Amino acid sequence: MTISNDLLIQIAIFILAASGFLIASHIYRKKTKQNPLICPIKFDCNTVVNSDYSKFFGTPVEILGMLYYAFIALSYLFSILMPNPISAFFSGFLLAASTAAFLFSLYLMGILAFILKKGCSWCFLSAILCTLIFTLSAIYYNFGSAIQIFTQ
Repeated sequence: MTISNDLLIQIAIFILAASGFLIASHIYRKKTKQNPLICPIKFDCNTVVNSDYSKFFGTPVEILGMLYYAFIALSYLFSILMPNPISAFFSGFLLAASTAAFLFSLYLMGILAFILKKGCSWCFLSAILCTLIFTLSAIYYNFGSAIQIFTQ
């Protein structure tokens, strides 16, 4: 049995997104219970995730992360399990969501580096996951179908 490259990419994105959800929910649980968030590497995760920059328009960043990662994981899980491929429009929407998450990660990493001047290994790992999901989503996306949508 051969597995197509598209299916492998979908499985990889699902695993990455599920991992991202676990990281974001771990941060959320620690903050909710007011337990200190310990970084696996000698950084100051607790200060970072409780800073003024840990909310975006009043919403905790980890909740935004959980929503994003859950949406991506479930979308690709359904894509893996369903016999029909996802539509070009929805595939484009997934790419747009991944692009937005990637850019938001860059913004947050900039805040860590230049404003807070602190490190957070959980945050770095989440940014790496967003980057990988974005990259794989761009590889998976059929840009030819997008052109067909606009030329018909």
